[in-house]
Amino acid sequence: MPESPDIILITGLSGSGKTTALHALEDAGWFCMDNLPVVLLPKVVELAGSARPRIAVVVDVRDTQFITQAPGVLDQLEASGVHVHVLFLDADDESLITRFSETRRRHPLATAGIGVAEAVALERRTLDELHHRATLLINTSRCTVHDLKRQIQERFADEGSRTMDIHVVSFGFRHGQLPEADLLFDVRFLPNPFFIPELKDTNGLDPACSAFVLAQPQTNGFLERVIPLLNFIIPLQQNEGKAYLTIAFGCTGGRHRSVAVAEDVARALRQSNPTVTVTHRDRPHWPAV
Repeated sequence: MPESPDIILITGLSGSGKTTALHALEDAGWFCMDNLPVVLLPKVVELAGSARPRIAVVVDVRDTQFITQAPGVLDQLEASGVHVHVLFLDADDESLITRFSETRRRHPLATAGIGVAEAVALERRTLDELHHRATLLINTSRCTVHDLKRQIQERFADEGSRTMDIHVVSFGFRHGQLPEADLLFDVRFLPNPFFIPELKDTNGLDPACSAFVLAQPQTNGFLERVIPLLNFIIPLQQNEGKAYLTIAFGCTGGRHRSVAVAEDVARALRQSNPTVTVTHRDRPHWPAV
C-alpha cells in the first residue's frame, strides 16, 4: 500500500517567519513550495503520489483569490486520508511592523490607502479561521531565525535529517581560495614533503607522505589544538540551525600537507560525527603517480 502523504500547510502573518520555516523543512528533506494557490493542493498531492510523502507548502494572504477556500481544501484532504498539519506563525503587531520597517518590504495587503498597521489587522481577520485550525502555533516575536529553525526541525525532522553535514576540504592556494569555506586553516607552516626527493611526486593519500606530514612536531601541535576546537565549534554551529559546515585546509599546491591533515581531521571528527565527508579540491592538478 502506498504511504499516505504528510502535508504541512504553513501559514500566518506576513513577516512572522514563514520563509524561514519553509527552508528549515526543506533542509529536513520535505518537498517544499511557496505561495501555492490553495485550490491546487489536492492536485499536488495527487501528482506526487507516494514519491513525495512529505510535502510542505506556504499558503497566505498573497493568495487573495483563494485563501478563504483553505479550510474547505483541508477538509477535503483529511477526508481522503492525508495527514494535514497546519503550522501557524504569529508575532505581535509591534514586532511585525518593526520587521517591515527594517526590511523596507511592502506588506502584501498594504495599498495606497492602507498602512502597515491596518494591513496587519486586516490580515489577522482574514486568517482567523486558519489560526483556529492550527495544529502547531508558534509566536516568533522573541525568536531569532535560528530559534525558529530549531523549533521546526525538532517537531518535524527525523533524527537523521537534523544532523549537520560536515565537509572537510583540502585545497592549494596556488589554485585559488575556497570561498565556500566556513572555517579555513592555512597549513603552509608545516614542513613540505615537496622538498623531500622520495616524496615530491607523491600526495597526502600516500602512506609514506601522510606519515611524514603527521609525524612532524608542528603537525602534532596543530592537530592537538584544532581537533578539540572543531569538536567545540561543531555542536554550537548545529545548535544555530546550520545545515552545512565546510572546514578547509590549505597548503601551497593542495597535494601534500593539506591532504594529509584533512584526512586525519576527518578521521578524528567521525568519532562523533559519522557522516563527515572529505574532498580534495585540487586532485585534478596532481601528477600521475
